[in-house]
Amino acid sequence: MSEQKILIVDTTLRDGEQTAGVVFANREKVRIAKFLDELGVHQIEAGIATMGGDEQEAIKKICKAGLKASVMGWNRPVIKDIDASLSCGVDAVAISISTSDIHIKHKLHKTKEWVLEQMTQAVYYAKKQGMYISVNAEDASRSDMEFLIKFAKAAKEAGADRLRYCDTVGILEPFTTYQNIKTIIEQAQIDVEMHTHNDFGMATANALAGVKAGATHVGVTVMGLGERAGNAALEEVVMALKHLYKIDLGFKTEMFREVAEYVSHASGRELPAWKAIVGSNMFRHESGIHADGALKNPKTYEAFLPEEVGLERQITIGKHSGTAAIRAKFAEFGIHLSEHQANELLPKVRSYTVSMKRPLFDKELMYLFENYFGDIKHNH
Repeated sequence: MSEQKILIVDTTLRDGEQTAGVVFANREKVRIAKFLDELGVHQIEAGIATMGGDEQEAIKKICKAGLKASVMGWNRPVIKDIDASLSCGVDAVAISISTSDIHIKHKLHKTKEWVLEQMTQAVYYAKKQGMYISVNAEDASRSDMEFLIKFAKAAKEAGADRLRYCDTVGILEPFTTYQNIKTIIEQAQIDVEMHTHNDFGMATANALAGVKAGATHVGVTVMGLGERAGNAALEEVVMALKHLYKIDLGFKTEMFREVAEYVSHASGRELPAWKAIVGSNMFRHESGIHADGALKNPKTYEAFLPEEVGLERQITIGKHSGTAAIRAKFAEFGIHLSEHQANELLPKVRSYTVSMKRPLFDKELMYLFENYFGDIKHNH
């Protein structure tokens, strides 16, 4: 598996911005694209050109920014959409249409034949213009497998470079994902991109299951930003590939926290402390046994080093702290407590945190210490 070449397709600027209530300013879109390029993202889905106006302006600017990454525009299988993308200067297009019965019947009010026809015509057209093409099977996870394979084969024949398998409503689990992707690759012989949503909290797991089954591309967003529960998170997928599958994509992972903070700010979405990979709690230890272990050897309670994602280790002094953490904390202030002093201080710390319902700030710890042992300077 470690030989497998995986390409990361980031859609923060398209699917991420489709999150209800999120709008990026044009300068933010360009800034995010530059960040993604610097991180090592292979392809950036920059937006929907046919919307015109600001959206088109932003895509043009991204195309002119001299990025190493490929820049993709998102389209319906409509010639005017593709023309709008081409006019921005993209080198790749996504052509998206629903493949599930429920979508074809209740959303499109059309037939499967119509779907195939629209898709193939659009692909032929984009291919003539020399574009790299991803054909997106929207709602693939609820589509009839036989039709999906027919769709994938027709896309390939028309000139598509890959099939984007969309778990549009996030209803897959990894074992089903693996089977589905394996079947499509075997039957249609086409590159597959995983595009997974997090409605049941399995977007990253499903993306990895797809990779295990032979998918070559993974669609992601920073922090998993996206509609409803979001998409597979860029930082989760890259770190999981690296540490769990031993596929190192050579990303500048130490920028993950910084980029997440920027996208969080630009999107007006909080970056929770408990967020996997980039949350500030990832390397914050409070529980006595954990803090003691982490102080002796960080590997005891950390899956990877904080520096790797741009975070730092912190020992929090709170209700669950033990004496090792208290002594380590005071050592940071240049005060070396004896085991006896730490033992005396511990119950005070615990009762204080319970009454405050939170851990203690460094200053509060000092006050406690001074109240209990008198001013440190006079003791020495």
